[in-house]
Amino acid sequence: MSANKYSIQHFFDPDTFTLTYVVFDSSTLDGIIIDPVLDFDPASGAVSDTSLKPVVHFIKTNNLKIHASLETHAHADHLSSSQILKQIYPQIKIGISERIKIVQEVFKSHFNLTLLKADGSQFDLLLKDGQSYSFGSIQLEVIPTPGHTPACTSFKIGQNVFTGDALFMPDSGTGRCDFPRGSAQDLYQSITKNIYSLDEDTKIYVGHDYSPGGRPLQFQTTVGESKANNTQLKAHTAENEFIKFRQERDQSLKAPRLLFPSVQINIDAGHLAPQESNGKTYLKIPLTVKTELGKL
Repeated sequence: MSANKYSIQHFFDPDTFTLTYVVFDSSTLDGIIIDPVLDFDPASGAVSDTSLKPVVHFIKTNNLKIHASLETHAHADHLSSSQILKQIYPQIKIGISERIKIVQEVFKSHFNLTLLKADGSQFDLLLKDGQSYSFGSIQLEVIPTPGHTPACTSFKIGQNVFTGDALFMPDSGTGRCDFPRGSAQDLYQSITKNIYSLDEDTKIYVGHDYSPGGRPLQFQTTVGESKANNTQLKAHTAENEFIKFRQERDQSLKAPRLLFPSVQINIDAGHLAPQESNGKTYLKIPLTVKTELGKL
C-alpha cells in the first residue's frame, strides 16, 4: 500500500505535553492508537478520561475499525488509558515491546510490587524488535530505540515513524536517560543507527512537545531535518559529546510530576490496582527519608 494512504490524526494533552496518535488507512478504515492518555490529578487522586474523549469521538465519527492500542514505552509522565479503550473496543490488542519485562522487573523491586508478574503477560501483544505486524491493512515495523528506557520502541508505518520519547522536535532534542536502566549511549546508538538511517524524507511524529520559547505546538518533523538541526543530536554529533551533554543535563532535571503513579500503572498495561475493602484503589509512594534532627 502506498504511504499516502495512511492518515494520521494527533491529539495533544497540554497537562503532560503528550501526543496521542490515531493512524488509519483511509481506504479500509483500519486503525490503531499510539500512546493514549488517562488524566490524573495528583493532588486529589482523581482519574478521568477527559483526554480520551476526543480520541473516541474521532474514531466514532470516522467509523474507524481499531485493531490495537500501542505504547512506545512505559511512560513516566502520564497514565495510559489503554484499559478504557479495551472496554470500549474489546477486540483491540494492547501492545508494547517485549523488553517491558526489564522495566517490570526493575520497578517491581522499587515499589515492592510482590504480586506483579514481570513477564509482560498483562499486555495482549509483546512486540519483537525488527518484526513487522499487520493490523488490518496497516503494516507496522518495530524499530528498537532504547535509551530513555530499556523498552522504548519506535513504530514505522509507511513513510512515518513514531519515536515516542526517543527523539523530539529539532529544537527540543531527545528524551532524558536517567531513569533506571536508561542509557545515553544506548539512545545515541538507537537514534543514529535506527532512526537516522531511514530515508531523509521519512516523517517523524514525536511523543511530546514542550514548546520551547513559547512557540506553538509542533509534533512532526523529518529524518533529514533532525539530522541537520536537532539541537542535541545531529548526524555529525560524536557519541562522547552526546553522552556528556545528556548526562549533565539529566542531573539538572527534576523527576516527572506523575512519575510514581505513571510507572506503577503503565507497567501493568494501564490497570489500576484492585479495589480494597472500602471500594477505593491506591498507589504506592516510596519515601526517601533524609531527616537530620531525628527519626520519623
